Amino acid sequence: MKAPAAAAILLAWFCMPCFADAPATSVRPHAAPATLALTPASNPATGVVMIAVSQPAAAEALRPRPRPDTVQVTLSNQAVAVPLAAVEASVRPRVRPSLMAKADPAPEVEAPVAAASPAALSSPRPEERPDLGSLEHVETVAAIRILPGKTAVFGRKGSVCGVPGIKGEEIAPITSRVRGCGIEDPVRVTSVDGVQLSPAATIDCGTAVALNNWVDRALQPAFKRDKVAQLRIAASYACRPRNNVKGAKLSEHSKGNAIDIGAIVLESGKTISVESDWRKSAGKPMKAAYRAACGIFGTTLGPDGDRYHKNHMHFDTADQRNGPYCH
Repeated sequence: MKAPAAAAILLAWFCMPCFADAPATSVRPHAAPATLALTPASNPATGVVMIAVSQPAAAEALRPRPRPDTVQVTLSNQAVAVPLAAVEASVRPRVRPSLMAKADPAPEVEAPVAAASPAALSSPRPEERPDLGSLEHVETVAAIRILPGKTAVFGRKGSVCGVPGIKGEEIAPITSRVRGCGIEDPVRVTSVDGVQLSPAATIDCGTAVALNNWVDRALQPAFKRDKVAQLRIAASYACRPRNNVKGAKLSEHSKGNAIDIGAIVLESGKTISVESDWRKSAGKPMKAAYRAACGIFGTTLGPDGDRYHKNHMHFDTADQRNGPYCH
């Protein structure tokens, strides 16, 4: 009896696993994740690449595969290797902002983007691209050139000295063997405040600005009905002594600070001469404008001053210590 009993016990021992419950989970390895396959769109003209998700075969899913670095994409019948990171970035799910405040630990997300353009696969992400939009609108501004000297000279549609009403051109610095002669920043002025200069005056910008102010504030208001069209220039820059007297001090003309006016031409064509009309009724508006020049210029000299100025009005911008010198 002992031998059959022992055999029964052994048989029961080996058969016990046959009646055990099946495990709740499988011990087989998980299937490999789905792979991405990129194929051209049905309409190649759009340049859109479709991203399709395919599940590998069951037999292959059990084998672990190394993660690829690139994905082969066919564009215009040409195979192109695209980094897998770029593909994943283009189909990255976006979380809805409205769901971020919910307490649900698993917020809903939008479906992945189903298509990506070729530019998105090969170019940086939009936020990484430099913003070049501001370069599409370029406005042309005035060219500015600062010359050596007291003032800056501006080039702007024929204007000089930074004043639109002063027309002319910049010229090269004027030098001289005579000490004290020359202009560091000269301009050749053709008109001021719409009034033509004949001939053009070679002066510095300080004198040009003063002349422009005088025409605007004094000369034109003095001729109310028949406006001034032209100024006859008797002298501008010249390296010479005062009044052309040998041995005298250098004239302000030698520095480009002075201008002499011999006559005024009105819009009607009438000419008012300093020498001929100074003491006539026709010269009254001219004399009024001459008196108003005192203060705009540092020095004013005319026919009433001395015999050297009987045929012109002399204006200069010399710095007078005791105030303007006007005669």
